[in-house]
Formats: sequence, C-alpha cells, structure tokens
Amino acid sequence: MMHSKVKTKGWHHIVDTMRPLTSQSVVTPAFRAQRFFHFPCVRRPSFIITQQFAMKRSAATASLKTGTQIPKKSRTSKPSISVPEYHSTPSKKDSNGEIIWPAPKSQIEVARNFIRECVAASQPILIVPDKDADGLTSGAILRKTLILLGLDPELISVYVLKKGRNIHDDESRTAMTSYKPAFIFVLDQGSRESPPLIDEPHRGLVIDHHHAEEKDHPKDAAFVTACNSTPVATSSLLTYLICRDLHSEVETTCDWLCAMGTHGDLGNTLKWEPPFPDMKATFKMYTKKAINDAVSLINAPRRTATYNVPGAWEALIAVSTPKDLLKDKTLLAARAEVNAEVERCTHTAPKFSSDGRIAVFRINSEAQVHPVIATRWAGHLRSATLEVILVANEGYLPGMVNFSCRIPRCARAKDPPVNIIEILREVASRAKDPTLRERLGESFARGHKEASGGIVPKAEFEEFVEVLEVGKKGSGSPQKLQNKTPKQGNTLLNYFAKS
Repeated sequence: MMHSKVKTKGWHHIVDTMRPLTSQSVVTPAFRAQRFFHFPCVRRPSFIITQQFAMKRSAATASLKTGTQIPKKSRTSKPSISVPEYHSTPSKKDSNGEIIWPAPKSQIEVARNFIRECVAASQPILIVPDKDADGLTSGAILRKTLILLGLDPELISVYVLKKGRNIHDDESRTAMTSYKPAFIFVLDQGSRESPPLIDEPHRGLVIDHHHAEEKDHPKDAAFVTACNSTPVATSSLLTYLICRDLHSEVETTCDWLCAMGTHGDLGNTLKWEPPFPDMKATFKMYTKKAINDAVSLINAPRRTATYNVPGAWEALIAVSTPKDLLKDKTLLAARAEVNAEVERCTHTAPKFSSDGRIAVFRINSEAQVHPVIATRWAGHLRSATLEVILVANEGYLPGMVNFSCRIPRCARAKDPPVNIIEILREVASRAKDPTLRERLGESFARGHKEASGGIVPKAEFEEFVEVLEVGKKGSGSPQKLQNKTPKQGNTLLNYFAKS
C-alpha cells in the first residue's frame, strides 16, 4: 500500500491513495476522534489516519509477519528488587554435614520425651498458646497430639493471655497457677530469661521461634527453638514436626493447621520446598484459598478492641477442616471490624529519621492494627536508605505505646541483612540519658530480626523518637515518598483475605 504525506496547519496525515483498508471498524474510531477534536482534514479522503496510529499499526503488522512480539515498555524506571525465596536461606550444618533444621536434634528429642512423659503421667496439663494464627494452631496441634497419644481431654486446659499481657507478668502467672498444672506448654510466646513459669511445682516446655539467646528461657523449663536454624520455621511448623513422629495420625489431622500457622507468619506466597515438608497433598485436599481465608479469620479477633482470642481458640478446635471456619459469624464480624479500623488508620503520613533509615508512622487505635499497617507500608515505601518501617500505636494500651517494625521490600536484599532488633537497640544506646535502654523494659525490641517491635511507656518512647531526630532532614533523608498511600480498593481492605 502506498501513502502520500499531507501537511495542513501543522498536522500530519497519511492519505491512502490506492484503496481503503480492509478493516473499516479499526480506523473509524480514530476518524471520529479527529472530527470531535476538530483535527483538520484535506479533500475528504476515504480514510484519514493519524501518523501515530499508522506507526502503531505498522509495528503491529511487522510483528505478525516476523512472528515476534514487540516488548512493552515499562511504565516506570524503578529498578526491580530481587528478594530471595524464604526457603532458600542457607541452613546451618552439624559436624556430620546434616542440616540443623527445624531446630537442634537434641532439643527436638527433649520436646518429644517431654510430651511422652506428660501423657504417661496422666496429670493436669496447661497449654499457653500465643494469640495469633501461628500460636493458636501450635496449641491445636499439640492438643490433638496429646489426645491421639491417649491423654484424657479433660486433663487439658488452655489459657489465653489477656490483652497486652505476657507470660512473665504477675497477673498471667497467677492465672496460670490457678489451673494447678503439673505440666505447662508455652507456645510461640517468645522467650526471655525469667523466674519459673509459676511458683508451684511443675514441669515446663517452651516451643518457640522468636529471637532468643541461649539463656533466654524461664528457669528450670525445657525449651526448643527454631530461631537459630535457618530458614527459621514457625512455631506451628516446629510443633507439627515434633509431633508428627509421635503418632501416625498427626500428619493427616494436623497438616492443615501447620499450613495455616505457617502462612500466618510467613505469608501465603511461601514455597513449600526443602527443607520445608511437602504439603502438596494438603493443599490439594483443603485448597490454599480455604487455608488462607481461615488464617485471616483466626487472626482477626486478636486485633479487635474487644480482643476475643478465646473465641478464636474455641472456633479452631471445634472444626476438622479450614473450610469449616469460613462461615463462623463471630470471626467474620471481627474481620470486618478490623478491616474498617485499618482503613481509618492507614492514611497516616510517615516522618523519617534524620538519616533516612527509619520511617515512623503514629496512629491511635484500640485495635491491634499497627502490625498490619507496618506490613502493608513495607511493600510500598521506597528509598535507597530506608531500612525500617515503624508504626507506633498510642491507643492500644493506656499509658503505653505498642509499636511494630518491618523491613521494607526495598531493603530485604541488602547484604548484610537488615536486623531490626540490633537497629532498635543501637538507637536506644545513643540516647542522652544512658538509662533509656533499661527504662524501655524487657518488651522492647522483641520478636524477630525481620519483624520486631515492643511495648514501652509513652515517655520513654518519646525519648527514643528524639534520638531518631524524626522530621529533621539529614544527608540520608529520603527526598520524596515515591509511592503514596496505597489504594485501598485491592490492598488493605483485602489484607485479611490474602494473609
């Protein structure tokens, strides 16, 4: 086909001088657009095609002839960030060359023997699981295992800590003592050096995966921890792998609980590849969607202002599949409440430390939405210097600030890796008053290297923020917020459906 180029009043057109195109419907919209916007025409040719349209069609035709596709240009010039898959984190090995996973073998055997002796003793048992999906499923796996091994369910009690409490405070220790347990299992609560779990005679076992030093466990309690065995397993996965070899039915009755708890902590994009166990049969039977939806529902009550974690526990142990949880009206109402509160609080603008390493968001909510907001912003905020997202909630507990920290996606591939716990401790050590670190308390900089936080008095938190020089521009401060508040239509409001 031949064309002649005509220039009229600064506009270029390509005029077909031989015959019309075979597809009139393709060109008509362009012609109508020219008339609507008063594009100039010449001598009423059969078809008028803008130069831009002609070039696009020419390129498309060329690609069809050659059988190759023309790659689309990226809308952004941002460099892609490659984050290693979680399961691919190198594992430590023992002297025999075997990987140490999910925890040291000696600790795993101690835990298994403890469970066997517990069943054989046939005495009152107390399970103290954490409030989230990982903790609650850990408790459910252990409870099911004890029953499979022959323990009378009437001998098993469960205590869920009250809002803002931990296993070491006086109120919790008194409550645990009231059950008069001979054996106590503490699951996913974190661990620190402390007096015995209760003052009365008992035997205790801590199963955990949070960061801990060798001495960080209650006095006289046995412990098994995954924190030093990379890739770090969740508490539910660790509990499942401890219990799986104790009874043949643990695998078929508790596998979905393990998947729920693990996705609750590590996310639903986790690849179940070695050293993680093969869960293909589990996902085929129950589906990933049902498991992930169940995670969001079980996680919701602990985030509400009413903190109905006992209700979440009762719902979990009453079902035999994750799909059975999806119609629970109490859980659905809790999730709706939390989603609304996340939407209300998430638009808070960040302020940056003077060196640009820490972005600080401050909210006021009676709900535990600060971890959710930290997680969501970690995927949106970008800067060459940014290493920590910190969301501080001044309304969760009277007189206290509860804060959660996450590593932004843009910093997850740094070498050496970002260690939030070390960063928080280093900031506290730079305070003018050298007593600040001690006054921040034992609940400061707890959790994981990648996801930490704390519960600290308001006055001490203000001192901590003062060290950061929040709002003061320094050489490392981000120049701008490259991704503004995330759109809520398909992100935050759907957080619990995807987590």
